[in-house]
Amino acid sequence: MAPAAGSTADNRGAGSDSHWSARPRRWARTAWTPAWLAKRPRPLRIAVRAVAIVLLTLFAIWLILFITKGRFLKGPFESIASSQLERQVEVGGDFQLYFAPFNVKFYAEDISVANPAWAREKQFFTAKKVDARLATLPLIFGNRTIRYIDLDGARVALEWDAGNKRNSWTFGDPNRPPQPLELPQIRRAALTGSSLSYRDPLLRLFADIDINTVRATDTRIDDAIGFSGRGTMRGQPFTLSGGLTSPNETIAGGKNALRLHAEGLGNTLDLSGTLPGPTELEGADLELQARGANLSRIFDFLGVAIPDTRAYRVTSALTYEDRVWKLTGLKGVFGDSDLSGSLAVSQPKGRLYLKADLVTRSLNIIDAGPFVGYDPRRLDKMGTSGTVQNVNGRPRVLPDAPLRVEALKRFDADVRYRVTRVRAESFPISNVDLTLGLKNGLMELKPFNFVVAGGTVKSDIAIDTRPARVRTEYDIRLSPTRLGTLLARFGTEESGTTGTVSGRIRMVGYGDSVRQSLATSNGRIAFVLPQGTFWTRNIQLAELDIGTFVQKMFQDKLKKPVEVNCGVIAFTVRGGVAAADPILIDTQKNVMLGRGGFSFRSEAIDMAVRADGKTFSLFSGQSPVGVGGYFAAPTIDPISDQLLGRAGAALGLGVFATPVAAVVPFIDPGDAKAAQCGPVLAGATAAAQRTSKGRPRDDVGKGTTAKSEDGKQSAEGKKEQRKKFLGIF
Repeated sequence: MAPAAGSTADNRGAGSDSHWSARPRRWARTAWTPAWLAKRPRPLRIAVRAVAIVLLTLFAIWLILFITKGRFLKGPFESIASSQLERQVEVGGDFQLYFAPFNVKFYAEDISVANPAWAREKQFFTAKKVDARLATLPLIFGNRTIRYIDLDGARVALEWDAGNKRNSWTFGDPNRPPQPLELPQIRRAALTGSSLSYRDPLLRLFADIDINTVRATDTRIDDAIGFSGRGTMRGQPFTLSGGLTSPNETIAGGKNALRLHAEGLGNTLDLSGTLPGPTELEGADLELQARGANLSRIFDFLGVAIPDTRAYRVTSALTYEDRVWKLTGLKGVFGDSDLSGSLAVSQPKGRLYLKADLVTRSLNIIDAGPFVGYDPRRLDKMGTSGTVQNVNGRPRVLPDAPLRVEALKRFDADVRYRVTRVRAESFPISNVDLTLGLKNGLMELKPFNFVVAGGTVKSDIAIDTRPARVRTEYDIRLSPTRLGTLLARFGTEESGTTGTVSGRIRMVGYGDSVRQSLATSNGRIAFVLPQGTFWTRNIQLAELDIGTFVQKMFQDKLKKPVEVNCGVIAFTVRGGVAAADPILIDTQKNVMLGRGGFSFRSEAIDMAVRADGKTFSLFSGQSPVGVGGYFAAPTIDPISDQLLGRAGAALGLGVFATPVAAVVPFIDPGDAKAAQCGPVLAGATAAAQRTSKGRPRDDVGKGTTAKSEDGKQSAEGKKEQRKKFLGIF
């Protein structure tokens, strides 16, 4: 029985050991696992434990950083920041990086961030002290929100390279395309002895700005950040000053009041309003007032090239939404004309983009002069006569101000400009509608339409700045327009005139100004006159048929209309020289023909227009009326060599024969060849013109001047014995 008893004792002992060995495990589960968790599924218990470990780890990190102030991270910070920015980052003094208690505290003394090797300044950023608080959660999600920053002795050097292909604030890969400047959101800032410099050699803009803070004395942030600066723009000095105030407490996230005053390049700019934060532009509510001698100088600061203007004054609301600066409710004047509309400036894909919708109710034609290259200062001083310059003793009217080609290549634009009425002395122009598109150096004025004397001019003009030489293509079309209205202000009365004119100009020229483009142009100019009527006086004077004119005057039939069957006034343009091709007007009583042409190079005119009668006339000059001079000072000379020759012959016959014989040289037999109107109305060249009997005409200009293109005198030139045209050949 003993063994049995022993066996029982042993078993009990064994059972007792087993029981007590299991208790620690049960105790462990009870001590470390709450009862409510012990009853949960095993995966949940594992997840809770993992979270607890993470929290404990974070707490440990926080505690270590808080105790050590993160000073041991100085070396890793310099290494990581230098690697990420691909710039040398150094901290020469104390360094702290820790949670205090929840926001990230960053503190560094004698910190510097290097500039790329090409930059003029060696350091992009330097500061004696940087003390900042960063919002932790937004930072985790990539939102750089700085709740507070205190800068002492900070300096920032913003710089472009000479070709505007790199800038100092684009970090990382040096071959990376330049990025726009994006500032972090700053809720509150204090700056002492800080400054900023900006260099743009291509734009010729250089600025240095000093920034200081008037510190608050309590918990409110109603302290102001004042700034003042100076610089030069295209060699002209400017100054600026202003301040940024924070009227509410930091926690309240109040808006900051901004005021800025700038003067330079003959312009004055005042900006006032509020910003959500010192560096937060989204949601800005500002008012802009600008005035000065030339509006284009304001846009120079943006790198945008617009035409010069006369003195201007504008006001506008200014906001910033979705990375777009918007000027809305724009109102003002330039010169003697009004201006209103809206304008937006943005940088999609890093390229500046301008979009505008502008309206002028009444435009003084003088104010449009700078748009095509006339000097606004001369216009201010001399009025319309300021469009004319004397060069080597000759008047010149075509504008020669060069396009700013490089500036046009740096931005894109979509602009619509409408004018209700143009105040012009010579032509009644209205309803101007211009759409301008600029993309990658190609500028298109398409369409560019306006109404003149009741007719519509439709234009498509393309200016391509991408080739080595600027190429301009002109396509201008005039719908049927009443001649009486069109020429009313040139002395032609509308009464009795029912004729109309339509036309088209197609040319291509090269050069960076209107003058150069036209002086090198090739193409064709043609104006067609369908059937209509003119005053008898106009026709008889063109024919120099003095006898019929006097007869009509005494018979009180001066205003009796004369039928125009058809007519064409056309020129072929080669190398900037336009030659009649042809000038042919067929009327009921005569055929008017023209020769010669004009030059866009010298702006000289050398033309002759004569009329041959279809009916017998006893006293007719039968000689051309000369049109000469220059675009700016044309002349009309009714006394030609032929007329003098006829007068001499008449005098001889009157002296040596009988007085009646003196009339013989002035008798017009009326043998003019009537025109076939089909080619005339089609605007065909002289070679395609025909008489009413279908025969080729030999009495019209062939699109050449006194010499043909090969330099030899043409048969027509020999026959007419005309003088050299414009001194060019």
